[in-house]
Amino acid sequence: MKLNYFPDTDSLYIDLSRKQSTESQEVSEGVVLDYDADGNLVGIDIDHASQKLNLRELVTNHIPWKQRLRAESRISATADRASQSLRSSGLAHRL
Repeated sequence: MKLNYFPDTDSLYIDLSRKQSTESQEVSEGVVLDYDADGNLVGIDIDHASQKLNLRELVTNHIPWKQRLRAESRISATADRASQSLRSSGLAHRL
């Protein structure tokens, strides 16, 4: 899930899926739900977001961060090892 705020239009788009939106439905003034071809909710568009939401605070509860953090930790460790290998071989100075 991605939260995308666009200050020039004061809109917040919440990406719920990587799937393409094929249908949209305005459910209240300035709030549009986007659906994919199978009818699944893929995004939420909120116009005048700063008037409708507290954009200064994001609170999450019971999100399984542990699995994601483990994966990011493995990726980071691999990148660190690759960087160290480049430095020790002298290739880093040539890049």
